[in-house]
Amino acid sequence: TVANQAGVEGSIMQAAFTVGGEEILCSDSTVTPAISLLVECESEQEIGRLCSALSEQGKTFMPLGNYGFRRQVAWVSDRFGVAWQLNLE
Repeated sequence: TVANQAGVEGSIMQAAFTVGGEEILCSDSTVTPAISLLVECESEQEIGRLCSALSEQGKTFMPLGNYGFRRQVAWVSDRFGVAWQLNLE
């Protein structure tokens, strides 16, 4: 899936694909050249647990909180440098 907006030839604004039954969402970003894995959490307990576990020995880019576009959001990287975006609608 690609957004219906023209961009630089060969670039992707947004895309989605499935790996092993899990949907992977992608978007170009000016924040970082790396990718983030997006996890839609079902409860405050789940997002809190995942945020704590994934950021342990990693980094926190956006601490868990309400930024106005979701009830709770966090952006962290784990100890291996993999970036995770955690969302609670």
